[in-house]
Amino acid sequence: MWTRDKWTLSVATSLGSVLGRSATEIMPYSEAQNPTDVLVAASAKSSSSIHFADGEVEVVTEQGLRHAELKLEARHYKHAPFAAQLLKCLRYLKVPTWLGPDITPQDIRIYKVSGSLTNAVFFVSSCAQEPCTVLLRIYGPSSGSLISRPRELHALHMLSSQYHIGPRVYGTFENGRVEEFYESRVLTAADLRDPKISRWIGARMAELHSVDIETIEGTSPDNRGEGRGWEIGAKKNVKSWMPHARQVLALPAVSETLREEFNLDGFTRDWDMYMQWLASVDDVKRGSRRVYAHNDAQYGNLLLLTTQDENLPDHRQLIVVDFEYASPNPASFDIANHFHEWTANYHSDSPHILDRSRYPTKEERYNFYLAYLEHSTVTPDSRPLSKFELVGLMPDLDMQVKAWSPASHAMWAIWGIVQAREDVEAGVEEVEFDYIGYAQCRMAAFRKELKGLGL
Repeated sequence: MWTRDKWTLSVATSLGSVLGRSATEIMPYSEAQNPTDVLVAASAKSSSSIHFADGEVEVVTEQGLRHAELKLEARHYKHAPFAAQLLKCLRYLKVPTWLGPDITPQDIRIYKVSGSLTNAVFFVSSCAQEPCTVLLRIYGPSSGSLISRPRELHALHMLSSQYHIGPRVYGTFENGRVEEFYESRVLTAADLRDPKISRWIGARMAELHSVDIETIEGTSPDNRGEGRGWEIGAKKNVKSWMPHARQVLALPAVSETLREEFNLDGFTRDWDMYMQWLASVDDVKRGSRRVYAHNDAQYGNLLLLTTQDENLPDHRQLIVVDFEYASPNPASFDIANHFHEWTANYHSDSPHILDRSRYPTKEERYNFYLAYLEHSTVTPDSRPLSKFELVGLMPDLDMQVKAWSPASHAMWAIWGIVQAREDVEAGVEEVEFDYIGYAQCRMAAFRKELKGLGL
């Protein structure tokens, strides 16, 4: 699926039908019979080879997780020594079902899911009957300017271990981690428009938004709260990414016309004005309560289990993954960002262009809101609100979503410019994903929505 690597992995339906790609593009270490019927497929934005640049990768560990002091070279994943080192890692981390002495490196099957500048992702299984499939993530040296791996790992571990949200992390090694694998399929752009699935997404988002920010952020009684222990993610990201975006646009390969179109000085003035306006309308009681937000609820980050557990509520068969950009934010920002993802189709002929005509209608938004509010709103005496009461909350929530909507465009516009650096510096003419075009689309939408708000 396309994550904000931007684009890491997609769970496909079965071997040989990987979103239209050939199964041979996902290469096993051994050519023996395939051990699993469900694969994660490379998206249109991921590469069929691994292009890790030279550079040291930050060693990231987390309290409560086992750590193996060994390194895996993603480029060598087809070679026998890689399998031997990987098996050693899995055993040291005590990954369930991988501890048996009868498992040999020759038994291991390694399927490359993606090889991007940020991560190389693999499915690891075995021809032996017992070992379960796991997801192997090997870090690349790129994108440190966009994400914090220590924060990502901490959040992922806390969410999975304390709240049962997202994949379990089995452990880390010097340049990566081993995660839980779900037998599932990735949602499609069309799935977002399914009323039932949309309600499930709303319910899942509400559950994530119920997480205690202070627990995830690890604050103390002395430094908790907005402006003390943590900052709003949208504001923080634009501020921290802006210097990197300026560096990209200052590269000799960037035309003056493009610099003028982005006009980052003008954007900064518009952003500051918008933030001042937001301060006057932002209302934590009407939809902008501060929550721990995913911030990237696009269809590629939502998995549907292929086998439903009858003991779970229906919406729990939907699994949210990829928390690279998760952070405290207004609930309305996370919802607005998700609605913009309705307008994207990352497997189309123009994956970088958002189609505004696909933005959810009022009826579709209210369908989402109802599920969201049902799973996040109770009275002071813990009594669930009636449907009539929930419907009464929707106009205010919709208003706050509209207010925070431009912030999503702004954040990803700056992100797109930063992500374009590798292609710009290398002079790539036929890019796999047009980050600059994506940034242009989001920047134009930001400015248009500001005008729509009268700013």
